[in-house]
Amino acid sequence: MPVLSFLLFVFVSHFTPGPNNIMAMVFANKYGLKKTVRFCLGVSSGFLALILLCSFFHLLLTSYIPTVTPYLTFFGVLYMWYLAFKMLTSIRGEENSEADAKNMFATGVLLQFVNPKGVLYGLSVVGTFILPYFSTATSLLGFSLLLGAAGFASSFCWSLFGSLFQNVLSRHKRAFHVAMALLLVLSSVLLLV
Repeated sequence: MPVLSFLLFVFVSHFTPGPNNIMAMVFANKYGLKKTVRFCLGVSSGFLALILLCSFFHLLLTSYIPTVTPYLTFFGVLYMWYLAFKMLTSIRGEENSEADAKNMFATGVLLQFVNPKGVLYGLSVVGTFILPYFSTATSLLGFSLLLGAAGFASSFCWSLFGSLFQNVLSRHKRAFHVAMALLLVLSSVLLLV
């Protein structure tokens, strides 16, 4: 396996802005780092499940992916627009809903299955870097755990950023939320192009 290529692909895919990282930063800014860890764990758990599914059902998924991709993209784009809308409407309300904070784990998990970038990344990394070189259940589980940990690390780093700059971001709350909503919409538009 070309280890350097694999690690670069994983790093760039996980740490560049995308729905997981943008939402992690917004949640940390809104709820604080401690509560946002639930979202990061949800991202990690959802991504672990996604990579396991991609690994064990790669042949099945690749044969059906051309028919599933448009629907996955459509629902992913709708979900990203919903998140952008929620970000824009949360500018008005200063209250931090405890119900929203408690649902962050489920939000993190769900986001992995409606995020076309994540699904296509999972299929790419499994098909390109893992399955040609490893095929045992133990190795597939090991890589899935590694990639799930990478998902946690990236979302936690973005959460840390949101938490560290909470005072600055709070002073510019409207601009921050508008910018993050626009980044989500831009990400979704790029998926459609």
